[in-house]
Amino acid sequence: MNLFLKMYDRVYQSIFYLASFVLNFKEPIIIKGPGSIKEIAPILREKRITRVLLVTDQGLYKLKLHDPVIEALKLGGIDALTYHDTVANPTIDNIENALHQFDEFKAEAIIAFGGGSAIDCAKGVAVRATNRKKTIPMLKGVLKVRHRKKLLIAIPTTAGTGSEATVAAVVTNPETHEKYAINDPKLIPDYAVLDPNFLIKLPANVTSTTGMDALTHAVEAYTNHFQVKKSRRLAIEAIKLIFDNLELSYKEPTNLVARENMQMASYYAGVAFTRGYVGNVHAVAHTLGGFYGVPHGLANAVILPHVMRYYGSKVTRRLAELADVAGITTRTMSRQMKAQLFIEAIDGLNKRMNIPERFHEIIKEDDISLMIERAYHEANPLYPVPKIFSRQDFANIYHQIQD
Repeated sequence: MNLFLKMYDRVYQSIFYLASFVLNFKEPIIIKGPGSIKEIAPILREKRITRVLLVTDQGLYKLKLHDPVIEALKLGGIDALTYHDTVANPTIDNIENALHQFDEFKAEAIIAFGGGSAIDCAKGVAVRATNRKKTIPMLKGVLKVRHRKKLLIAIPTTAGTGSEATVAAVVTNPETHEKYAINDPKLIPDYAVLDPNFLIKLPANVTSTTGMDALTHAVEAYTNHFQVKKSRRLAIEAIKLIFDNLELSYKEPTNLVARENMQMASYYAGVAFTRGYVGNVHAVAHTLGGFYGVPHGLANAVILPHVMRYYGSKVTRRLAELADVAGITTRTMSRQMKAQLFIEAIDGLNKRMNIPERFHEIIKEDDISLMIERAYHEANPLYPVPKIFSRQDFANIYHQIQD
């Protein structure tokens, strides 16, 4: 990448950084603890809302995990209709079909129940319901949402995506295999209900990969340029909680304390990257989701250590600081050694939770050139990464995670 393009990207990022101080990054109101879903109906009644659309995914619907939410709403005098066809990487059709049900039911608000896919789908419905003249592709990018969304309550059933706290909704176009984000503070949910009871029955692989998703959010937010004090502080809090609780949640799924701590870690990481942004790890991960349906948390978990190693000296100081936060260093160690140990700690978490080092036999050589283009244009000029990747840099990463 030539010097002029790098200078352009940094100027663009610095302008966005300054503009962020005048944007309304209002955080959701948090309701947390076992049984906290019972507090939703009184909130809706107070706002004179009696009909809601609950958006969830196919897997959760088949397991009937959403039933306690429906029952709590019914007991509280709230009528609910469930849209349950959200797929792992939510599509434009998912959003439009859910919007049709929202209209048919004459719903007044939306409840998202699930992981990042269900919450992102619900965000899309919430903004489309008030921005009828703009299609989802027209909302792609940054600050394209004109009107405030419908009231949105997010109930995350995983501890990782942080979508209950973020400005982003990630959408897939199944015709082009493009996966892109809609970024606007208006997408931040109004309420985040963190009820750990819904995490107890999570499959172990979902616990691990969504937890590593949260770690990726925190690490990228902390290592990026143009941060604010709050994003740094929350990234640190998230990383402390993840290193103390992720493996415990993985090994002891009914441990509610560990589950609650991971929910807070996910939330903190979500708030952190709302201001600190994500980076090249996500740019690559989104292409794997768009082309092959690779779950986002799994993609991030595999890619994260490869990208951090590739950054080299650009992230030594920051990763050394995070190694101290994780409690894996001694005072006598050099920064370089600490940074190396932090990346090895990520490798260790992956290995102990049966997450692969690479994507063998998944990435097709014929697809790489188009994935490079999409990752390159997603990352540049928006993401304030430690090292701005050229197309060749992205190519190197794809081949690292492929071999």
